Amino acid sequence: MEGTLWAFVPALIAIVLALITKQVYISLFLGIFVGAMMYAGGDPLKALFTLYQVMSEKVGGNTPIIVFLVVLGILVVLLQKSGGAKAYGDWAGKKIRSKGSALAATAGLGCLIFVDDYFNCLTVGSVMRPVTDKFKISRAKLAYLIDSTAAPVCIIAPISSWAAAVAGELEGDGLMVFISTIPFNIYALLTIVMVFALCRFNFDFGKMKVCEEIAETTGDLHAGETEGAIGEEILANPKGKVRHLVIPVLVLIACCIGGMIYTGFFYNWDTGLIDTELQSANVIEAFSNCDAGMSLAIGSTVALIIISVYYMIARVLSFKDVTGSFTDGFKAMVPAILILTFAWSISGIMGAKGGYLDAQAFVQNNLANSNFPQFLFPAIFFVLAGGIAFATGTSWGTFGVLVPIAVTILGGSGTLTIMTVSATLGGAVYGDHVSPISDTTILASAGAQCNHVNHVRTQLPYATLVAVVATISYVIAGLCATLGSALSCIIMWASALILFSIVVVCIKVMAKKKA
Repeated sequence: MEGTLWAFVPALIAIVLALITKQVYISLFLGIFVGAMMYAGGDPLKALFTLYQVMSEKVGGNTPIIVFLVVLGILVVLLQKSGGAKAYGDWAGKKIRSKGSALAATAGLGCLIFVDDYFNCLTVGSVMRPVTDKFKISRAKLAYLIDSTAAPVCIIAPISSWAAAVAGELEGDGLMVFISTIPFNIYALLTIVMVFALCRFNFDFGKMKVCEEIAETTGDLHAGETEGAIGEEILANPKGKVRHLVIPVLVLIACCIGGMIYTGFFYNWDTGLIDTELQSANVIEAFSNCDAGMSLAIGSTVALIIISVYYMIARVLSFKDVTGSFTDGFKAMVPAILILTFAWSISGIMGAKGGYLDAQAFVQNNLANSNFPQFLFPAIFFVLAGGIAFATGTSWGTFGVLVPIAVTILGGSGTLTIMTVSATLGGAVYGDHVSPISDTTILASAGAQCNHVNHVRTQLPYATLVAVVATISYVIAGLCATLGSALSCIIMWASALILFSIVVVCIKVMAKKKA
């Protein structure tokens, strides 16, 4: 079954079971076990061996990310215990006077924290949760705002862990090629447009509308979906000040950026170790060369030490409070780490990057022999990337497979090639958005302390609406690719904005008629 369409069965089982039963852990585990059984030829003992072998490989390879999550969990607890988060919420509540402003402030903060999507999800959630709670914004809506200003912002930010990952998949000056894809990334940019349109015009539809109505009328921010909500409330120091949140967040941002620059200057990709004899030419090149996971682990650990000392000097937390937060922070992150472990494992057993069931080989073999008209390639790669990222739960793995194929098939760095690479990146972000086994989606749920399956269900219609508009726009853009980059980009965006405006108007009209 290796290298065939059957490689995607484990993800399909896990996703369908998760949506039907709402039991994410057992659904993911069963998906992994089915994949292991397929690989083991039906031998249950060999399947268990394979399952735990894959899990150990994935957890071992992602240890820095797990460390980063634990440290962030500790920092979130410290921010809450110090009273800084509550003080900021009280202060922002006085400055922010409407629900729309609270939504816009949350989205704005998400756009400002563009270094890494993991960092974005947990930081924005911990900072803005008190503010959105005050204005009775449902946790599902908060999770959507967090998720929609995480990966979509990172994939268009030249200085981010995502830019580094994409640049590594491109030949030549990878970072400059990445920058050239930004204007054509309709899904990411239009997702941000939609977020601020929702904030400005305050319209919702589908299950999200139900959650918002329940939150507004009853005050139940979880809309009854409390089971599986990730995170719990922490008692805050009443003496906390706004600076006790602002200073630690700035320290964390500075340390994480510093970590990326440090590993970028000295990280040896051949050995996977820091080698101080190596040195990048400049800061931009350092960002392209960095190991994002290691950078975030190092940066957050240094930040934790600095912030702990700061809180003790400021006398808002004692040494006992600080050390007690280590256990609380780890406990808060256990659900997210458990889901991530399963999500990484299911991606591993499927072979999203080769090996085991080898889904990568199936994609490569079938795309290499395709005879589609070239003008359709941007739309085709967008849809393919969305489907693969949805099934595997990894956007990085998806564009790691598809970007080299796109460049090989189309060749060079012409307008159609840049457009297709950009469509692949956008499609991978879409699939990542709507997949229950995506790490970013899981962390958005954690940041908002929202039921994970409820977040997936409420976000799906919003993300899919933008994806449909993006697909149609890529068909139009492909037809215009011969006109040059600038003109084809203008035509593409004109089409996208017109389609998006029509859809929004239709939604509002239907909502008024229903009311």
